[in-house]
Amino acid sequence: MQIVIIGSGNVAYHMAKAFSLKKIPVLQIFGRNGEELKKISEELDIPYSNEYLENADLYIICVSDNSVESVSQLITKKDCLVAHTSGFLPKEILKGAYRKSSFYPLQTFSKSKELDYKKIPFFIETENEGDKQLLFEIASKISENVMESSHEKRKYIHLTAVFACNFVNHLFARAKEISDSQNIPFNYFLPLIDETVQKIYEIEPKAAQTGPAVRNDVRVLELHEQLLKDESLEIYKTMNHSIQKMYEL
Repeated sequence: MQIVIIGSGNVAYHMAKAFSLKKIPVLQIFGRNGEELKKISEELDIPYSNEYLENADLYIICVSDNSVESVSQLITKKDCLVAHTSGFLPKEILKGAYRKSSFYPLQTFSKSKELDYKKIPFFIETENEGDKQLLFEIASKISENVMESSHEKRKYIHLTAVFACNFVNHLFARAKEISDSQNIPFNYFLPLIDETVQKIYEIEPKAAQTGPAVRNDVRVLELHEQLLKDESLEIYKTMNHSIQKMYEL
């Protein structure tokens, strides 16, 4: 089985690393950013190119959603399987005469952060049973949590992930802006963040909600608003309105 990973960003790096750790041979890493490809290649000892795409049995496209379609057209081989790693796009976004599939790892990826790959859920969609078995076999070497998922279901998995990860991290960034503006070390808040996350392992998120909005503490909400401006004020109002609406306050 000859495998090529296409991309040089966070997802491509971690897919290449996961494959390398599990001794799954990767023929080539291919992409546009030669400098980043070289770094991945040197760390993981995988050949790379930003000019010539090797012939392979399986191509895994790890690029931004905006680039998946155009990148997929670079693959001209017909007798092969091509998978994208997008959480939202259908497998039909892939444009070629090859067999199409999706290979979606549900995780947030940063090159500088180590990951426990066996905990990452993988969602797979293929055109036939043989390809499904192949991708399940590969993913199961990496992860303990591999599932089949239709595109319709995967769209909602991805949407949920945006709320649970991307929006939450943006709130962390906004919170740090506030603490930095007052010279308050952000690490003061790390135990609170840890407990907030750990709590939902045992309690439903709705039942775990605390704070002035769920208490309908109008005076505190008004005083907080006086301390904020611009985007942070709008976020504060929107979030509190959403909390109060959920609890019908």
